[in-house]
Amino acid sequence: MKNFIKHYISLLFLLLIISSCLEETPNFYDFDDYTFENLDENGGSWATILVNSPGQINIPEPQSTSSVTYQSELAELRQQMDGISAAEKQAVQYWSSNPILRWNEIALELAAKYNLIPGPNPDGTYTLPNPASPVGPPPFPFAHPPYTSRMLAYLSVAQYDGLVVSWHYKFQYNRPAPYQVNQEIKPAYSPSQLPSYPSDGATVALVSKEILTAMFPLEAQYLERKYQEHISSLIHAGINVQSDIDAGIIIGNEVVKLAKQRASTDGMAKAQTPKSVSDSIANAAFERFGWKWQNTETPQRPVGLTPLFGQVKMWHVPTVEEVRSSPPPAPGSAQFETDAQELKRYAAHMTVEQRRIANWWEDGIGSYTPPGHWNKFAKLSIVKNRLNPLRTAKVFAYMNTAIMDAGVACWDTKYYYHYPRPVEIISGFKTILGTPNFPAYTSGHSTFSAAGAEVLSYFFPNDAQQFREWAEEAAVSRIYGGIHYRFDAIAGTVQGKLVGTYAVNKAKADGTL
Repeated sequence: MKNFIKHYISLLFLLLIISSCLEETPNFYDFDDYTFENLDENGGSWATILVNSPGQINIPEPQSTSSVTYQSELAELRQQMDGISAAEKQAVQYWSSNPILRWNEIALELAAKYNLIPGPNPDGTYTLPNPASPVGPPPFPFAHPPYTSRMLAYLSVAQYDGLVVSWHYKFQYNRPAPYQVNQEIKPAYSPSQLPSYPSDGATVALVSKEILTAMFPLEAQYLERKYQEHISSLIHAGINVQSDIDAGIIIGNEVVKLAKQRASTDGMAKAQTPKSVSDSIANAAFERFGWKWQNTETPQRPVGLTPLFGQVKMWHVPTVEEVRSSPPPAPGSAQFETDAQELKRYAAHMTVEQRRIANWWEDGIGSYTPPGHWNKFAKLSIVKNRLNPLRTAKVFAYMNTAIMDAGVACWDTKYYYHYPRPVEIISGFKTILGTPNFPAYTSGHSTFSAAGAEVLSYFFPNDAQQFREWAEEAAVSRIYGGIHYRFDAIAGTVQGKLVGTYAVNKAKADGTL
């Protein structure tokens, strides 16, 4: 037993090292604080996703800046700024004036940390992570691509809706920032004309902590520390008084309630099925098409990864059947043979560049999964275009909900057709990557990436060609790796683009880019 545990830990450690050599860490690039390109004064009227209307959430009317109460808060702020420690200065610099980016990085760090495939027990059986007992073993969650896409969607939507409500009240009350009231206060960030009440930073901090704690319960203490650090930095940076922060927290708490309510009934709890259900899904596909995917692991897992993720509630697509791909070519057909021969050619004559692409997009153990790449790409464009927190949140919200919808559509298609992987059909074929524990058609990388590219191309049209090139690279990487046929990638790209279009149409509803 001890030898088995040591061997398993050593294997995980080795794989993590290999993965880290191929992948960047979630803290992709340092970025300097910047002046926002636009304040989006009408942002409080933008269409929300969870909240019916900004007025649904009430906050108290703020005290005037000339009131005794406010002046007392201002004095307290100045006192705290004067006594700031070196660690607190570092925290102020870390959080910046656009903390959406930092909480997104934290989310991706946790996704990578928990993207560990549960290994077999000594007797060859498998135990699944259990949210009711998150310590495990194995620990909860297993942050695989569907889980991570859903986590990022809820995080981003809660941040976005919270900031729309915040913007609504900011420009209703128009209370200036402390450094505009008292010029002796020198803000740590680029000065802005954005009203300070309620604190958008406090709203972001609260919803981010609560959503991520729900998704990663073992990280509750770590997330609480980051939350407290973020809240303190708002005063230490000279951008909010305590009543600004209190109002922002009220908004955050109300949005979190709505997010958790939706998450509790979206169907994710049933996505990982017992063996009897998994077998019935496979047998139904075999009756329809004459084939079914089978796991090739040793020991074999009794159930594929989240067979019913395709039934999880979508954000923008009315029904999953509307975006289900058409049937793949039958094994042995002319199209199948053409694509199978292509895989054999790549396996026999792999170039250095093709191998690099396959490895960079591998997204295996210890990675932040395919959705993580698209959050990285979004961040780069957000910083380049100097977006404010509200517009940043909007980009992440529509992109990540589109990516989750793409995952739902892809998993519906995967388990509806139950198409075998190349290693199952092509005699003697071997991949340069591990074979995922779910059916082949359509390609998840292709579907996730095409959806992400479609949304980012809408928000950043000048970079649309680059986004689509990245999506094409993600798709072809799975062919180079021997994990997918070309028809898996082509159909997945079409599927992802269609799903992305639904999200873009929703994003256009408020009339802003």
